[in-house]
Amino acid sequence: MQTTAGTARYVRALRDRLDVTEVSFPATSRLRTAWADAVWYPRLRADADVLHCPTFRGPFRARQKLVVTVHDVAVLRHPGWFNLWTRSYSRYAVPRVVAAADRVIAVSEFTKRELASLLDVADEKIRVVPNAVEDVFRPDGPRAEGEYVLAVGTLEPRKNLARIAAAVDGELRVVGARGWGGVEAPANVNWLANVDDEELAALYRGARCLVYASLYEGYGIPVAEALACGCPIVTSCDSAMAELAGDDAVYVDPTDVGSIRAGIANARAPVPRRGPSWDDVAARTRAVYEELA
Repeated sequence: MQTTAGTARYVRALRDRLDVTEVSFPATSRLRTAWADAVWYPRLRADADVLHCPTFRGPFRARQKLVVTVHDVAVLRHPGWFNLWTRSYSRYAVPRVVAAADRVIAVSEFTKRELASLLDVADEKIRVVPNAVEDVFRPDGPRAEGEYVLAVGTLEPRKNLARIAAAVDGELRVVGARGWGGVEAPANVNWLANVDDEELAALYRGARCLVYASLYEGYGIPVAEALACGCPIVTSCDSAMAELAGDDAVYVDPTDVGSIRAGIANARAPVPRRGPSWDDVAARTRAVYEELA
């Protein structure tokens, strides 16, 4: 797991709640990563009734019942956001892994529609199991000091950081690990590369609003975390975010700095609410295994 962002949280949460045997190939270098992608994953087999690959890196031909979780298909929809190896490998591998799966878990209805559109995956093969947030994200608790707008996400092209920074009058705090695509924190950004969940929850509580104007997401855990903390939310229209926030967010055109700026001006505090817990996610995931075992 390269970061503590959404996919890593998902893997950790399931591993901690399900009685599973973990099978892994530590990708500690670029060479090992390439070997894993080209050789280890395509031939992967485990001594188990069901193999669950929590991303779409997995076997090209199932040797046992196979479940694959798809968080999004950004690498197919927008390959230019990714490095040459990732986009080249994924163009070849993702259709094969998804076709080999007996069940595909999509983290949103949006991702389910994308699977049907791009990979022609049948509805009856897909189970939608949304992500959750940790219990620390709640409205009561410490609030970070200052007058600031908050953005949360790995520094990578689809997070749209340059436009968000241009739209913010005043301080913008960005929480997220360094990613890829040459994305750097703009000069007017207070970049907080590593904060723990308690600090992040305090940042949500104290923020003028969360701006999550991503260009493409399959889910958006920061929106769910902000909603649980009662933080005003500004996020992208025509995305998966409406499934999470409904009427409790201001929706903007992420390609338009003026639209993002207007969204910030109109942000309002929602009534705090939580979606499913990670225990719920684990139980629904276990039910998918039981369909096959």
